[in-house]
Amino acid sequence: MKHNNLKINIVRRLLVFIGVFFLILFIIPLTRKSSLHVGNITGILISVMLICRGWKFNEINNLIARWKKDNRKKYYIYCFRTLLIFVVAVATFMSALMIKAANNHPLGSETVIILGSRVYGERPSRALKERLDAAYEYLKENPETYCVVSGGQGRGEEITEAECMYRYLRDKGIEESRIFKEDKSTSTRENLKFSLDIIEKNDLPTDIAIATSEYHQYRASVIAKKIGITPKAISAKTAIWLFPTLYLRELYGILYEMIL
Repeated sequence: MKHNNLKINIVRRLLVFIGVFFLILFIIPLTRKSSLHVGNITGILISVMLICRGWKFNEINNLIARWKKDNRKKYYIYCFRTLLIFVVAVATFMSALMIKAANNHPLGSETVIILGSRVYGERPSRALKERLDAAYEYLKENPETYCVVSGGQGRGEEITEAECMYRYLRDKGIEESRIFKEDKSTSTRENLKFSLDIIEKNDLPTDIAIATSEYHQYRASVIAKKIGITPKAISAKTAIWLFPTLYLRELYGILYEMIL
């Protein structure tokens, strides 16, 4: 009996600890200029559910036991478990696709399309800086290659994302002649389509690598293939405190892209 109680207490505390840990991770971005979106909301809800599961562990177990004796309510339990297994399986499958796409490394001769992200005034956001730094390393190691910096101007941005990226790479020593600006796009699909137009217009190599965050590579590649691009990946590593919320948001984005 004492052994069972010890095991129950360990499980309860573990669930609460995991829930609190992830709740903090999903709240931190909201304190660092990040907006509330489906990734934050989903993560916070899951974290709260884990905390409640641990906090009310015995009560919930007793409720489940009572429901199992009721044929109608027992059906609800099976439906919930089936749904949970399905969601986990789909998320796992998508995660495997994301990992594979992020590690589709370029050969060294590709033209790079750098996908834009938020700009604060005239400064790149952390996510955009991560993408630029990854692209910079590739451009430095392959001096014969070119890049297209792609992104229009959003609300609160004093310059276009393309101009911000252009200045950043230029100031780090990439020759201006190697950087082409695409400053009209407002979505990943437009990023890629408009950038491809620039590549073709300027007779740049049509073997393409996409520079974006690692979690975003798969969806970007799916969109790219729909407009005739089979890209390689230059993947930027996302800060650990930002990754969970952006990862969850990306799962919704992939699901949406699959349904389209």
